[in-house]
Amino acid sequence: MTTPLTLHPHRALPADPAVRDIAVRIYEQVAGLPLISMHGHVEAQAFAENTPFADPAQLLIVPDHYVTRMLASQGISYDALGLARSDGGAVETDSRKIWRTFCENWKLYRGTPSRYWIEHELVEVFDVHEMPSAESADRIYDQIAAVVASDDFRPQQLLDRFDIEIISTTDPATSDLAFHASIAEQGLGERVVPTFRPDAVFQIGGPAWTREIDDLAAVSGIDTGDFSGFLDAIRERRRAFVAAGARASDHGHLRADTTPMDPADAAALYARVRAGERPSREEAFAFEAHMLFMTAEMSCEDGLVMQIHPGVLRDHHSGVLETYGKDKGYDIPVPVDYARGVQPMLDRFGRDPRFHCILFTIDETVYSRELAPIAGTYPSVRLGAPWWFLDSPDGMRRFRELATETAGFFNMSGFVDDTRAFASIPARHDLSRRVDAGYLANLVAEHRLGEDEATEVAIDLSTTLPRAAYPPIAH
Repeated sequence: MTTPLTLHPHRALPADPAVRDIAVRIYEQVAGLPLISMHGHVEAQAFAENTPFADPAQLLIVPDHYVTRMLASQGISYDALGLARSDGGAVETDSRKIWRTFCENWKLYRGTPSRYWIEHELVEVFDVHEMPSAESADRIYDQIAAVVASDDFRPQQLLDRFDIEIISTTDPATSDLAFHASIAEQGLGERVVPTFRPDAVFQIGGPAWTREIDDLAAVSGIDTGDFSGFLDAIRERRRAFVAAGARASDHGHLRADTTPMDPADAAALYARVRAGERPSREEAFAFEAHMLFMTAEMSCEDGLVMQIHPGVLRDHHSGVLETYGKDKGYDIPVPVDYARGVQPMLDRFGRDPRFHCILFTIDETVYSRELAPIAGTYPSVRLGAPWWFLDSPDGMRRFRELATETAGFFNMSGFVDDTRAFASIPARHDLSRRVDAGYLANLVAEHRLGEDEATEVAIDLSTTLPRAAYPPIAH
């Protein structure tokens, strides 16, 4: 006998009945609001070509590092999960077998946000009503495959089905934005927008940096032979992104440092590396810091909101990186010094009304000590929603408890998700709205907020604040 799969209407809401009743009333006011997905990673190509999604394993397991890293932690090889090898070596290609492996190990996800999201997807998106297991695996696979094969389950159609008001893609500085041009031609240009991600051209010590700079020159039409040309090329690409509807830039460096270099020193370092010299580790960090400072200056010029999310030591295992490539679950959070790191940038631009910055973190130790005080005083700064390892029920609650008292609600971006797993977007927003409803209900129960105020805040966190944090740019 298989175990039925149902979603409790009060999941992730407070356990105390009196507080839960308040939370239910608050949640009901936000449950049906549209989704603002402004920190997304669904590929622009998917929207432009509107091609059907692949089978259940290729949709829900293989590309999701949350899912695969848990299985890997229990000794299941990436080969068995169908992750492509850089050397072209053989891996499992039978998606049904990959799906069975996942279902046989469903218990591994107990207590994790992955379980919450996947259960929501199974029930609400795919109409599955039995728990994953070895016995139910094939039936669930067939049910999901039938839904995925439907013409109503294509990327463009899901915008309406999921009630996504606007979604961003994240695109490298070297993107020619051709997919976004196609999206605009199909009438979705104001609903699917790009985000400018220049990390690869800022990371001067990276193994592919020279190729990235050459690609930047080709797409911008500007010679990047010297530092001045490089800056001109960056500005040109930012203009192209703004013209394509972009509202933000995105920066995922290891450090939060924004200390500017002497312009002559930056130009000299650029020239040396362009000529083939390898920079030291500290030189590379210094260049990245300088470019974050320069990005803030450019943001004042063109209006792109600057998103910074440092503090992740990426590709922690060199063997996995070499064998399977980047972003395979071996990314580990590290401490971040925000107070000193962003001080140079905020000292120069923090009170400039043209500058807007959103700070994200997965270093919980800085919530109340650094980030909340920064956002609570600099008018240019908003706190981004908990993301990556913290977009979880308890992670979101801790964020609210530690940051709200100092920063307030209105110095936050609201929830904007952070995923390339398209089918999980509604689940992630739903979880955020439930957690916020619970936190606000507790304030009401303690007579710290009126219920009408709490409901208004819940609506603001769901829609008003995300819209305000990422305003459209006139062009």
